[in-house]
Order: sequence, then structure tokens, then C-alpha cells
Amino acid sequence: MQPDETITVEDAVQVLAMVGDLSMGLPPDHSIRTARLAARLAEENGDGADACTSTRLVALLRWSGSTATAAGFAHLLGDDVRGRHAMVTRTLSGHSGLTFANVLPLAQMQCEVAGDIAVLLGLPGDVENSLRHLFGSHHRGDMQDLLFAPNIPRAVFYVRLAGDLEVLAPAHGTTGALRLIGERAGVKYPVTLVQRLSPHAQDWLDMLEEPSCAADYPGHDRRVPLAVVADVIELKLPWLTGYSRRVAALARRSASLAGMLALEESPLVRAALLHGIGKVAVPNAVWERPGKLDAADWDQVRKVPFWTARAGAQIPALQGEATLASFIYERLDGSGYFRKARAGSVGMQERLLGAAAAYISLCSARPWRPAHGAAAASTLMTAQAAAGRFDRHAVEAVLAAARGTAPSAPMRDRLLSERELEVLRHITHGETSREAARAMRISPASVRMHVDNIFQKLEAGSRPAATLKALARGLI
Repeated sequence: MQPDETITVEDAVQVLAMVGDLSMGLPPDHSIRTARLAARLAEENGDGADACTSTRLVALLRWSGSTATAAGFAHLLGDDVRGRHAMVTRTLSGHSGLTFANVLPLAQMQCEVAGDIAVLLGLPGDVENSLRHLFGSHHRGDMQDLLFAPNIPRAVFYVRLAGDLEVLAPAHGTTGALRLIGERAGVKYPVTLVQRLSPHAQDWLDMLEEPSCAADYPGHDRRVPLAVVADVIELKLPWLTGYSRRVAALARRSASLAGMLALEESPLVRAALLHGIGKVAVPNAVWERPGKLDAADWDQVRKVPFWTARAGAQIPALQGEATLASFIYERLDGSGYFRKARAGSVGMQERLLGAAAAYISLCSARPWRPAHGAAAASTLMTAQAAAGRFDRHAVEAVLAAARGTAPSAPMRDRLLSERELEVLRHITHGETSREAARAMRISPASVRMHVDNIFQKLEAGSRPAATLKALARGLI
């Protein structure tokens, strides 16, 4: 891992908070506001500084596993983004098919992935433990006193309550939010905790408009792989698995061939790993549409780079790279989005990044088309450059880098057998056991046996969790 492929723990938490918010159809600062409320609630309840810090981190990562459940909620609700927004704001109607039985497995998967994210970021064990319990089942009568529920971290209840207040108040008003919260007192959170919140609710909500202080906790500035952010984003659409990593690798090799300095190359790699942030705000149904997108679909797709740029505005340490990433779909003839920028407004870094992403995309299978071979992709890219959409020199550098010898692979992790790795590659790209069996010419039962072994070795309970861990270990 190169030094330019890292990010501080705090910045990673912040960007993953925004990714989670957008994935849930919530305002991009929802988790930040919830974190402030939750920490205030912990303080009001007498918890110490360390517990308040952990509560804040749990609140920020509350929705971090939501990309992993996008496909499941798309199946249940049709629109995984608007549907989940309606679900958490309690404005969902007409969905009799939404039951505890079919939502609970998704909630458990979301908890598993969020807990795994905490491990990948090296966060304290109490943060991981809280995230793994955040969306568990609730039983009336077990949360009536200040001791809360046994075996469930206190931060879980602070975050549940603070999150509900923050998300319900805009939809129902503070009084309406407290009424709805009261209906779940003793079920979702302790009665006594609700009683402590109620007198302060409006004042604390008003306080959220004030500037927040910078985070300062042990390890907040430790460096972690920036690829973690890309990997979490791409859990939303399994066929995207590893896409941003491949764009980053090609952009690095292309920049070198184009004669760029290291100072110019580094932002390219970082931008490539960040550019997918805005994708989570678009429903899965749009991304997987088999035919042409209609005007309404395109309106949503064109906002993808806008949300990526917005991440830079919210997280100053990433502003330069996020702005660069937001140019990835611009084209020199003004036909791109979201700015419709023309050649004069698009620098060489932006041109190279756009060409690298387009080439990798052409060479990757999508729900609406198979992958193009290298020759076909090169022909298409050359034609697009001739038509004035891509920069000719950028395309030449990208194609030369793609033709060149790929960097030698690091020594492979021997955790999985070759056959298990083959199965893993199929299932992490969204194939069913039957589809993987057909491609590998083995029985579905054999695939399921290998999947069970893979899960056991990776200590994963779901495909998204296995994907995230496999990417982190360099298995795929």
C-alpha cells in the first residue's frame, strides 16, 4: 500500500458516515448531527469522556453497513434509497410485505458489516461491539431501568434514541417525534433514557446548528487504507466489487506513462478510490435497469459526482481529491455531467482519470451488457477520443498502461484454496450459487459447500462481509 492510498481514521469515519446517510436517503450530515446528540445524551446520563467518544463513533458509523443491504431492501421496497428513508422516518405505507421476518436478516447483515468496518479501521472493541448490536431485536420490558439491558452496550441505546430524534423531528416536528419515541420506550430504548431526553430535546436540536469541535481522541489521526471506503461503497452493487481499486491502479500506471510528477499522480489515485461516493444515493433499480435510462433516471445519475464533490465540502482533508473525483464523468465536448464542463475547464489530471475509469468500465461486465475485451475497449476509447469526448494523449497513456505488464502480484494469502478463491470471485460479484456452478461446471451443492468453508475461514456470516474481508486481505 502506497502512502498516498491512506486516510486518517477520523476522515474515514466521516466519509463513511456520509456514505451511510446517502445510502439511506438521509441528509448527508444526519449521522454527524446524531453523533452530537448521542454524545450529549451519554454525558447527560453521567458517562465519562471515553464512553462519550465511543458513542460518537458508533453514531457516525450507524449506517455504514447499509450499502451491504441495498439489494435486499431494493427487493423488498423497490427503491432502496427512498424506501429506507420512509422506513426510518415512519412515513412508509402500502408495504404489507415488509415484515420482521424478512427485515431481521438484513438488519443482522448490516450490523455484521458495520462491526467489520470498525475492525478494519482499528476502532476500540466497545465501538465494534455496539455496532454489532445496533439493530438487534427488541423485547418489551427489558429496558426499564438505568442498568439498561444486559449484554447490550449503553452506546446502542444512546445512538438509537438520538438517531430517532434527529430523523423524526424534521418529518413530524419535535413534539411528534417525542410522541413516536414514547411509543417505543421500553422496547427500543429504556424508559428512563427517554425521560432524560424529553426536557432537552428542542434545545439539543437547536444546538446542532452551532459549529462542532474537531474530533480529538487517541488514534484519530492514525492512517488506514483509503480502499476501505471504496470497498464499502461497492457493497451496494456486487458487480462493482473492486472497480475503484482497478481504476486507481490503472490511473497510477497511466500517470507515470503520461509523464506526470508524483505530486500529480497521488491525487489521481486517491480520487479514483473516492469517486464512487455519490453512487450510493442512486437506487439499485436505476443501476440495474436492463434498457436505456429515462429522463428521471438520468436526473439521479447526474447527481452522482455532485454528491462526491459534496463530500469534499463536508470533509476538508479530502476536498482536493473529491473535487478531482467529481470530474470523472465530464467530457471535453460538454456532454458529461454534472457540470457539463468543456475542454477549457478540464485539466490533464481530470482527463486521465476519466479515461482510466471509462476503460475499466468497458472491460467490466454490467447488468445491461457483457464485458468488452481489451481490443474492443481500446477501439471504442480511440473512437471516443477522435470524436472529441476524451483527450487523445490521456487515452493513449491509459491504453499503453493497460497493454503493459501488470505489476507483480503480492504473495498470495494462503487462507483459501484455489477452488475456494474461484468460488469467492463469482459470489462476490453477485452471482448466485446456481450461476457460479454453471460457470465453473460444478454442482450448486459443491458451490454451497465451498461458500460455507469460505465463510468459516473468513469468519463471515454473509456475502457482503466476506467480500469486505476478502478485499482487505487481497484475496480478490
